[in-house]
Amino acid sequence: IEELLEKSGESFCDKIFTRGEREYCDASSRARASHYAGRYAVKEAVMKALGTGWGEGVRWQDIETTRTPAGAPELLLHGETAALARELGITRWHVTITHDAGLALAFVVAESDS
Repeated sequence: IEELLEKSGESFCDKIFTRGEREYCDASSRARASHYAGRYAVKEAVMKALGTGWGEGVRWQDIETTRTPAGAPELLLHGETAALARELGITRWHVTITHDAGLALAFVVAESDS
């Protein structure tokens, strides 16, 4: 991700991340690439949990990582991605992100009431 940020910069960020994600990641110049990598990993994990991969109407920016007041990562879905999750009966998401030593990893759990 660090290389993509250096090479493609704005065009990469405009395509993948929401304004809120960009504001959060850009606020930390020291850990900027790590924060972007973590949010990218969340997006990939959500797409896999939905069973779509990078296709079938799921848009990168429809998957947004925010933070609770306590600082924990939280997931917001928008557009067709939110509609697909509702169709699948997903009512709650749990997300965790870790990044260390140049690596980023995210886990998401999709939960339904049924």
